[in-house]
Amino acid sequence: MRYSNLSLLILYFHLFPVFLFSQFSSPSWVDNACIYEVNIRQFSEDGTFEAFEKELPRLKEMGIDVIWLMPIHPIGELNRKGSMGSYYAVRDYKKVNPEFGDLNSFKRLVQSTHELGLKIIIDWVANHSSPDNIWIEQGKLDWYTLDSLGNIQPTIGTDWWDVADLNYDNQDMRTEMIESMKYWVKQCDIDGFRCDVAGWVPIDFWVDARKQIEQIKPIFFLAEAEGNELCQAFDMTYGWEFHHIMNELYQGNKTKSDFYEYFSRAQNSPCPQMHFTSNHDENSWNGTVEERLGDSKELFAVMSSVVGGMPLIYNGQETSLNKRLEFFEKDAIDWSRMDLVDFYSQIFDLKKNNAALSLKNRSQIDFIPVDSSSNLLGFYRKYGNDLIMCFFNLGNESASFTLPEVWEFKGRYKELHTGKGICLKKNKSIEIPAWGYKVYYR
Repeated sequence: MRYSNLSLLILYFHLFPVFLFSQFSSPSWVDNACIYEVNIRQFSEDGTFEAFEKELPRLKEMGIDVIWLMPIHPIGELNRKGSMGSYYAVRDYKKVNPEFGDLNSFKRLVQSTHELGLKIIIDWVANHSSPDNIWIEQGKLDWYTLDSLGNIQPTIGTDWWDVADLNYDNQDMRTEMIESMKYWVKQCDIDGFRCDVAGWVPIDFWVDARKQIEQIKPIFFLAEAEGNELCQAFDMTYGWEFHHIMNELYQGNKTKSDFYEYFSRAQNSPCPQMHFTSNHDENSWNGTVEERLGDSKELFAVMSSVVGGMPLIYNGQETSLNKRLEFFEKDAIDWSRMDLVDFYSQIFDLKKNNAALSLKNRSQIDFIPVDSSSNLLGFYRKYGNDLIMCFFNLGNESASFTLPEVWEFKGRYKELHTGKGICLKKNKSIEIPAWGYKVYYR
């Protein structure tokens, strides 16, 4: 079906979800925040908290608000994968991985983060531990999932033979797990948790954990999972489906209609999502941004930041990280390029300063259907006097868009990245190169 210019003003979809938060109130700093994932082992040659701490001022200047550290705990040795093991095979929930530093160096990192006005959360692995966790050494075998012979087993249906599955039917284990989480808030003043495979842990545990931790201080809960039920305990979930649509669209397995269909469902989500073009799992196991998204990598980085929720950048993306970081071995990031710092800074600046992008304002995302044969995807978001208008070319050929005769949002705008002023008025034609985008704001 083809649409006339006038139809562009009439036929649009109000698809942005109205966030209905749970019994817990999200901290106000979440509203405009951008998050940065840190792999301490690979961040520097030293692989320490101290080495990372030196980079905090740079990250703040780039526009980062929240630091997320991958698991900081000692790694199990039994059944270890590779020579250094997986961060997600936790040996002791109340200790620091000595490769990274000690408790005091971690506390200094948290303090330095807070002094810069940033927040810091840590990865929490509640579904499983290492098979030589101190709980097992203490003889608490009933805290774990056992086979018919009474042996501790890994999580069923995975190849995670370096971990032991935890038993959430055991109340004593639940109590100690929550006490371990509270330890890091009390002792180190962290600001929240990114919860690994959160959907594999009973939701009532997360609700109970959140209730108890909130008695210490307001915190941020991020679930590495999707599902409306998680919003009972979590402030935010992962945008996995959105991420996969981006990957598959570039690879020719999805079309722009999949974005429309996705957002028509996403409007019913009770909580927002974190959006990303990479993270530690994607980078190590599924490929670099260059491998998965190629020429569209910058387009989708922008889109991930303007559709709502919270944008994530994985360490190294600002230096065009184009290698899969080893997961079980030392493989430090090469920081020599730093070619995308300004690119991300400008996106994050827009996220912070345009009221239409703030979570608290809950502004709609209004998609404007264009010619169905076109690869163009366009939408706008508006709150008060703030407006952001986005056009994305999801194809290998250049495309154009002509504003209609009756144009509600005529006036002066600035263009993202170039900073140029532009007058958007009726009949104005906008040319967008292959896998390009135009983002205008006021």
